[in-house]
Amino acid sequence: MTLHATPASAGTLLDRYQSIRRQSLHICAPLQTEDYVAQPVPFVSPPKWHLGHTTWFFENFILAEQMEGYQLFNEALNYCFNSYYQSQGPRILRDKRGNLTRPPLETIKAYREYVDEHMARFLEQYAQGGLPEDLALLLEVGLQHEQQHQELLVTDIKYILGHNPMHEPYQTDRTPVTSPEPAPLSFTQVKEGVYTIGHQGEGFSWDNEQGAHKTYLHDFAIANRLITNGEYMAFMADGGYEHFGYWLDDGWSWVQKQEVHAPLYWYEQAGNWWHYTMQGLQPVDPNAPLTHINYYEADAFANWKGMRLPTEQEWEAACRLLCQGIPEEANFVESERFHPTAPVNSQDFQMLGNTWEWTGSAYLPYPNYPRFKGALGEYNGKFMVNQMVLRGGSCATPRSHIRMSYRNFFYPQERWQFTGLRLAK
Repeated sequence: MTLHATPASAGTLLDRYQSIRRQSLHICAPLQTEDYVAQPVPFVSPPKWHLGHTTWFFENFILAEQMEGYQLFNEALNYCFNSYYQSQGPRILRDKRGNLTRPPLETIKAYREYVDEHMARFLEQYAQGGLPEDLALLLEVGLQHEQQHQELLVTDIKYILGHNPMHEPYQTDRTPVTSPEPAPLSFTQVKEGVYTIGHQGEGFSWDNEQGAHKTYLHDFAIANRLITNGEYMAFMADGGYEHFGYWLDDGWSWVQKQEVHAPLYWYEQAGNWWHYTMQGLQPVDPNAPLTHINYYEADAFANWKGMRLPTEQEWEAACRLLCQGIPEEANFVESERFHPTAPVNSQDFQMLGNTWEWTGSAYLPYPNYPRFKGALGEYNGKFMVNQMVLRGGSCATPRSHIRMSYRNFFYPQERWQFTGLRLAK
């Protein structure tokens, strides 16, 4: 991980720290107490666990190591809120996090307040001289880590509420917006050549983005927008889930075993499709971007269309060509729509925000990938197997967290994130 930008003052860092920490609580504000502990499936973590784990990160890696005389809030919480750090000792199994009825929510909130208070004191020590570079990096990692968990909070909360038979909404003060008819699907030609892929310039980046390198790409064309619900309905109506010829063998086995006939959260009632959104059950808008599909479904749809998914290198090269930074109209978590939206104009290519886009690339290290030692070395590198890369961020991603080089990764069968697709040929 790198942080090339000039280190910010301790006061600025504290403001940012407090703002990001408040956002996690803001996301959880609509929940009832019972919602905080639910874990309907192993890959969803209870909201209470997210609040505790992100707090443990700052206590364990900064305060306990760097602040003289710091006393742990409760040493037993290390076992509860360590996630996957083998170097940090034993931890509760991921699929057992829903058993944490204790400590109660009030204790978790007190834990956050205790750590936040001590982090403020810790940063005040550097009010005059500025934070040393290694500490500034560690703090930045903690903040970026919390923003990752804010996106997981949104998607885990949606899964918890969306699989409750009550189907109650997360938001009650917003009316779903009907999308205008999308522009016809068109393609931008990208010329063959050598392109630089990976993090470039200053600012924070994760280790898996590092090792910027040259990649030769053949001529290709990439779609001007995301695939819509209506376009995916056509795939479904044409027997997309019944014809094995569109599917990878692993994907076809998944379809058969899980008896899948539609994207996640979709329900057919009286011949019409509905889906669970953060505003509750709503009719599927055929003009809105498709979301909550896995890699197998994205690949099958592309095969049905006689096309393919872009590689992550093609996606990044096209994004740098089409997007001049992050568009102001891009749909991120700050909009609090919590759902993909249609393009606002012909120059809104939807490459940043709305949905994570499946690529055809396996999650592997770049050339010259820096393999860090210690706990930070466990952050990304050990997961580089059996997963696929997604790009672009989603409507649950914080705007300040995304970059064109950002590499997300999930197993090909997973679809509880806001995941969609873009075609290439």
